[in-house]
Amino acid sequence: QVHLVESGGGLVQAGGSLRLSCAASGSTYNINLSGWYRQAPGKQRELVANIGSGGLTNYADSVKGRFTNSRDNAKTTVYLEMNSLKPEDTAVYYCNVRTGWASQYSYWGQGTQVTVSS
Repeated sequence: QVHLVESGGGLVQAGGSLRLSCAASGSTYNINLSGWYRQAPGKQRELVANIGSGGLTNYADSVKGRFTNSRDNAKTTVYLEMNSLKPEDTAVYYCNVRTGWASQYSYWGQGTQVTVSS
């Protein structure tokens, strides 16, 4: 089991920046993939970015060049640095990690609201 606690959301003007953090506890030794999803009102949850055990990162096209997904060396804290924020980035952001030999176990944070005003 992995427990995730997110922080760092809030209200920001367009063009501004925010940094989200996600602290993992429990069976963190087996984390293979760490990342962030978001869900805007009336829309499906979508992948924002993730980072594999080897450090390879993957980003949604809509955030490439603006967001940076990173983690600490212990792989217990994941960060999402968000720059040049746009109103369409407004959503609840969820931290997600996957464990298991095939990354078959998925754990979610409680979500943190990010609101970008125009």
